[in-house]
Amino acid sequence: MGTAQLAAVPEPKYWYLRTVLLRAITSEFGTGEVIPNERELAARFGVARATLRQALDQLELEGRLVRRRGIGTLVAAPRVGVPVSRRDEGWPGGNREQVWQTVGCAVAPAGEQLAGALGVPVGETVHTVRRIRTVQGQIVATEALHVPESALPALPEIRLSGTADGTAADGGTEGEEQGRAVLRRLERLAVDGESRAVELGVAEADEAVLLQRPPGTPVLVVTTQYAAAGRLAALAVSTYRADTCRLTFGETGLVEVTPVQATVRSAS
Repeated sequence: MGTAQLAAVPEPKYWYLRTVLLRAITSEFGTGEVIPNERELAARFGVARATLRQALDQLELEGRLVRRRGIGTLVAAPRVGVPVSRRDEGWPGGNREQVWQTVGCAVAPAGEQLAGALGVPVGETVHTVRRIRTVQGQIVATEALHVPESALPALPEIRLSGTADGTAADGGTEGEEQGRAVLRRLERLAVDGESRAVELGVAEADEAVLLQRPPGTPVLVVTTQYAAAGRLAALAVSTYRADTCRLTFGETGLVEVTPVQATVRSAS
């Protein structure tokens, strides 16, 4: 790595160091290689360990580096391309179990925010199916699929006993089956259309647990609205790890960017 001292710059010192480090890492190290330890790097760049640690933390958050206990800091693998187009995602009541794994289900009255997003009265019963998405053996996303009870008027009543956070009383098995029951009923509906939007966010506590990352980790939030029988039938909020995922949107690459306030992150 280079030994040039840091020049006076208007941006935070750790951020400038992050840029210098990234340039050196890209040119001198390959994927999976261990970079020098903090003491060596601090000496080479003439910075305090605290400043260096800030820069390394930032690069780890960006998915450029990964720390392994007992090994050191390694150059991370390139982001995994994850398709989120209609062709790849499809109607949530279809064959999405090939892409998403159901891990739980909850039933609760809709709060004001969720009711507004779904276009239903406050207090209406909403089924929330929790799922995770795995790519190459790694969990890359978690999803909350909100389905208002009124979207399934002609189907048998769905009785759920999961807790408010989507965990079944028996530790998960019941919740998984309940979630699949909701999906099977959705499958009987014909999708009229869908819209998809994406925004940058951070992982909340529950999402962080499922993603196996610390709370506050940068994420990409994809919100999809599904219409059936002339009304909104389901709202999927998918949270992807920004440090490991590169989302692809099909041939057109079209995507709608929405304000943070417009996204419902979880059932109210």
